[in-house]
Amino acid sequence: MKTLIDQLGISHSFETAPKRIISLVPSQTELLYDLGQEAKIVGITKFCVHPYHFKSTKKVIGGTKKVHFEKIRLLQPDLIIANKEENTKEIVEELSKICPVWVTNIITFEDNLQMISDFGQLLNCRIEAQKWIDKINFAYQDFLIFIKDKPFKKAAYFIWANPYMVAGSDNFINEMLKLNHFENIYDTKGRYPEIELEKMLSDGNPDLVLLSSEPFPFKEEHALEIGRFTNHAKTVFVDGEMFSWYGSRILKAFGYFKMLHKNIE
Repeated sequence: MKTLIDQLGISHSFETAPKRIISLVPSQTELLYDLGQEAKIVGITKFCVHPYHFKSTKKVIGGTKKVHFEKIRLLQPDLIIANKEENTKEIVEELSKICPVWVTNIITFEDNLQMISDFGQLLNCRIEAQKWIDKINFAYQDFLIFIKDKPFKKAAYFIWANPYMVAGSDNFINEMLKLNHFENIYDTKGRYPEIELEKMLSDGNPDLVLLSSEPFPFKEEHALEIGRFTNHAKTVFVDGEMFSWYGSRILKAFGYFKMLHKNIE
């Protein structure tokens, strides 16, 4: 019997390592694949787009906020992996009637490493997990050297339009912004505040406006509209996966961030 504690502090006991896993989080689906757990994954969400072939080889059980409970039950999982931000408490409670639900909670870089280590313990893939932790830590230290002398810039990171919403504080995106020396002008407004474009100058007057590729597909017309309310801020379309996907994706993110800085200098 193995007893482990997830990132909400919930204790879970397992007779053997789980063999039938459902992942309710796209970035964690990618991590499971990178940890060599493909054969154990039986169900994913419609937003789990990496690796690409999963959409044809795994059962889709709905989205992250709305799942098909009967489809999940019929897959006979012995572990469901969820996330505090991505999945609702109600979904987790209902799914707990089927099998253990392991909930992650990722805000910081350290939280991410803890999740990878936890998966190594949980799924008996500790060596693979440690390899990823080592690779990520190496890339992280390299990026800290790269970013050390870069000037700080005030930034607004947009995630939605109509209404306009941005990344605030207490989330992984904000941690990635800070890592990049981007000072989030909305980091005192809550986690994902709705904002008024007319107040952008008084809210902080950003040097950079970052338009994320997800969850909203921003277009040039949005950039033009937002730009009218800034004092000549540079508007950049950014890959949302690089800022918001934790797990193994962060290894690619460090290289992406380096390119991004070269584009905005």
